[in-house]
Amino acid sequence: QGQLVESGGGLVQAGGSLRLSCTASGRTFSGRDMGWFRQAPGKEREFVATIKWNVGSTYYADSVKGRFTISRDNAKMTVYLQMNSLKPEDTAVYYCAADRQYGSSGYRTREYDYDYWGQGTQVTVSS
Repeated sequence: QGQLVESGGGLVQAGGSLRLSCTASGRTFSGRDMGWFRQAPGKEREFVATIKWNVGSTYYADSVKGRFTISRDNAKMTVYLQMNSLKPEDTAVYYCAADRQYGSSGYRTREYDYDYWGQGTQVTVSS
């Protein structure tokens, strides 16, 4: 049984940066796409970014494109989300997740595409 653990959240001023990490344990997710989602208070969880299992190509939500960067280090079983130029509207609990399939094609942007989830890490951006 695998587990994902996020870290790196915190309080930052608008315009600042944070780097979130998501480390896997118990099993490898190297053959799976990985994703980041977020949930703001009173809102549904939404897709943020995903990275392919093989060549590491990436896809982002329009709201974070150009500001956030997702990357992965399969040897360390860790996925990262570098967040720059943060805005108050980025305030949310951020979750990492692993694709329910190995070697999937296309970009996985729906919650249903993922079956392993971390516990979440809070990111708060003050204005």
